[in-house]
Amino acid sequence: MGIQKAGQVLAFEGQQLAQMGDREIAQSIEDGVVFARVAPTQKLQLVEALQSKGEIVAMTGDGVNDAPALKQADIGIAMGKGGTEVARESADMLLTDDNFASIEAAVEEGRTVYQNLQKAIAFLLPVNGGESMTILISALLARDLPILSLQVLWLNMINSITMTVPLAFEPKSQGIMQQPARNPNQPLLTRKLLNRILAVSVFNWILIFGVFEWAKLTTGDIAVARTMAIQSLVAARVIYLISISQLGISLANYARRRATSITKAPILIVGIVAAAVLQIVFSQWGVMNTLFETAPLTLNQWLICLLPMLPMIPMAIWAHSIDPL
Repeated sequence: MGIQKAGQVLAFEGQQLAQMGDREIAQSIEDGVVFARVAPTQKLQLVEALQSKGEIVAMTGDGVNDAPALKQADIGIAMGKGGTEVARESADMLLTDDNFASIEAAVEEGRTVYQNLQKAIAFLLPVNGGESMTILISALLARDLPILSLQVLWLNMINSITMTVPLAFEPKSQGIMQQPARNPNQPLLTRKLLNRILAVSVFNWILIFGVFEWAKLTTGDIAVARTMAIQSLVAARVIYLISISQLGISLANYARRRATSITKAPILIVGIVAAAVLQIVFSQWGVMNTLFETAPLTLNQWLICLLPMLPMIPMAIWAHSIDPL
């Protein structure tokens, strides 16, 4: 079971703990891995001793005598079938099948949810950052806005949701249970994640501003220029979305011969296709042109809008080096 230390299993019984002081008990939780025949008060002592060392403690129990320790633990886990009512009331979580293996599954699911939440943040905020930079700098320089308020609303409410929802259904990453436990004091927005967001935000700002100015200069039509800037941003977002997904990670590992197969991502593909269809409607349908002040694009203009996907590839690789997520 991997509980040996220096080739032996160090165990303490309740009688031994009863003869120890607080300092000795604190030492015992470092040296010992098995505690047997302990009294309810001793269970509580062990939990408190671990917490005093900054540990996050999970406690399982099913009886009335387990209630104090279940209540004190950071995560009290009671048996849903065989546990007493007092134990269930004192616990934070119930094992409905009374199977300890379910605890590992719950931890795995929790880590996956947290990781997917960080991916969603890493995907959404750079677009908002790029849009904000574009509007602010254009206003300060007294230039035409490359993107209007209703167009921002479209990107944030329609396009972003369509492309972000698949991240919520991302499968668990390989080796997620081999990763060290996260520090509970670590913020959701870590410094690495903020650096990633800033880097991609600057890229998005350069992309929006650059495509808009170029298209306005070459076409002389500000509606076409704004439409091309938005479509270029969305095209680049597709590459960035893939890069932070399990599909992108498995593609990179497969290319480096670190994996023998590529992770299937049907929901991600559906999200990308849905976003593509909506973007075509956004610029090619007359009603949308009137509502959002966009303009239909020619085939050549569409192809130009796809070009930013190329520089996004090295940008995504660099962002991954900043924060692997």
